[in-house]
Amino acid sequence: MNPKFELGATVITPTALNALHPHDVPAAIVRHVSGDWGELDDEDKAANEGALKHGHRILSAYHDRNQVKFWIITEADRSVTTVLLPEDY
Repeated sequence: MNPKFELGATVITPTALNALHPHDVPAAIVRHVSGDWGELDDEDKAANEGALKHGHRILSAYHDRNQVKFWIITEADRSVTTVLLPEDY
């Protein structure tokens, strides 16, 4: 793995912890930190590429094997990365 940025502390919301398949979360985190933004449109992917250069928040979107949608957000200061469901936002 070739990380593109620091994750900081990695946390998961209780809702996401209870809803997501446990094997899919670490795999998605690897994708996120590697620059595979998952199921975002081209505009949001471009925003993430800009965020890498300018130090803004990074958002990725994935589905687990049970088709539960979840997001991974790394804060602009790279202090924390959160795994959450859209309804947690």
